[in-house]
Amino acid sequence: MSELSIEHCSKYYKKNGEPMCVLKEADMVARGGRFVSIIGPSGCGKSTLFNIIAGLSKPSEGRVRLDGRDITGESGHVGYMLQKDLLLPWRTILDNVIIGLEIRGVPKKKARERALPMLQKYGLKGFEQDHPDALSGGMRQRAGLIRTLLDDKDVILLDEPFGALDAQTRLQMQNWLLQIWSDFQKTVLFVTHDIDEAIYLSDEIYVFTPRPGRIKAKIDVGLPRPRDEKTLMEDRFLHLKRELLLMLREEREPSG
Repeated sequence: MSELSIEHCSKYYKKNGEPMCVLKEADMVARGGRFVSIIGPSGCGKSTLFNIIAGLSKPSEGRVRLDGRDITGESGHVGYMLQKDLLLPWRTILDNVIIGLEIRGVPKKKARERALPMLQKYGLKGFEQDHPDALSGGMRQRAGLIRTLLDDKDVILLDEPFGALDAQTRLQMQNWLLQIWSDFQKTVLFVTHDIDEAIYLSDEIYVFTPRPGRIKAKIDVGLPRPRDEKTLMEDRFLHLKRELLLMLREEREPSG
C-alpha cells in the first residue's frame, strides 16, 4: 500500500498575458490504503491537482512524491479514472477493460483470462461480450473502474466517477466501490461535489476554496467501517455534514 504526498503544489496559467493561479500551495497526504476525498466548488483546482499527480501536467511550484520518491511530471505511477467512462463503443466490455494491459504488452488471451473473473465477481457477469451501449450508466462505470484496477497501480485517482448517476444508482455504486476498495486495499484519492458521498466513503476529506484553490481544512471522518445506509443517519455523519455545509457556504458568500 503506497503513500502519496503533495508538497506545496501551485499551478499558474497565462491568461491575456497575465499569470492566473488555479491551485495555490497545496499540501496533502494520502496514506497507504486510505480513502481520501477532495470537495470544493467548481473550478477550484481539483482536476488540475489530479492532472499534476498523474503526471499529465507539471506544477508551477512543488513536488509529488510516491512512497518518498519524487514522481513530479512522470506518468504511469497511478491509476486515473475520469467521470466519463471513455469505453470504446466498438469493443466488448471484456476487451474494453483489458486495454491498459494490452498497452503494457500483455497478450490479449492472458489479459482476458485475468479480467474475466473480475467482471464476473464485481457485477458484470453475463455482460462480458456486450458492447457499452447495452449497459446502464452504473454498469459502464463498473467497467471503467475495473479497467483502472487491472492497471495494477497502488494509488487510484477517481474524478467524480458517479457524478452523472441518479441518487439510487449512486448509492449502489458507492457500496460497490467500498467493497472493491476493501478487497484490493488501494490508496484512493476521490474528487466529488457531493458532501454525503465524501463522508460516506472517506477516511479523510480535504476542503478546497474557490479559485485559486487552496486547502481550507482537513477533516478526519472517524466513522466505523464497514458502512451501510444506517451510517447516513448516525450523529457523527450528520455533524460532519453540517460542518462541511457551513464551510462551503462560507466560501460562496462574500465577506464584509
